Amino acid sequence: MIIAVPTDNKKGINDNVADHFGRCNSYTFLNQAGEVVDIIDNSSQHGGGQGLPPELIKKYNADVLLCRDIGPKAINLCAKLGIKVFINNSDMVRDIFNLWKNNKLKPAGIEDSCANL
Repeated sequence: MIIAVPTDNKKGINDNVADHFGRCNSYTFLNQAGEVVDIIDNSSQHGGGQGLPPELIKKYNADVLLCRDIGPKAINLCAKLGIKVFINNSDMVRDIFNLWKNNKLKPAGIEDSCANL
């Protein structure tokens, strides 16, 4: 299982969780033990490249997305791609990961998207 977290920099588990999934600078990928397996630049169309953010993280085999904020279209596309989304206001990657690992986060739905808050 691969967990994706949108991040501000490339500091791994000690990085800040970006304010919004698609508009982050980078994505940090963790395994189930919370170890960093990859960190990439946001090369989606939101980052000046091609493709949508959910498509980009799926290319890196993400099964789970942990984020602070996400739009309804991205939630729907994640669902179609088989990516489970969890939303929380944690500031640090290690904090949001630990909440997820300890089953303290519920899967996000459209009602949790930024368009509905």
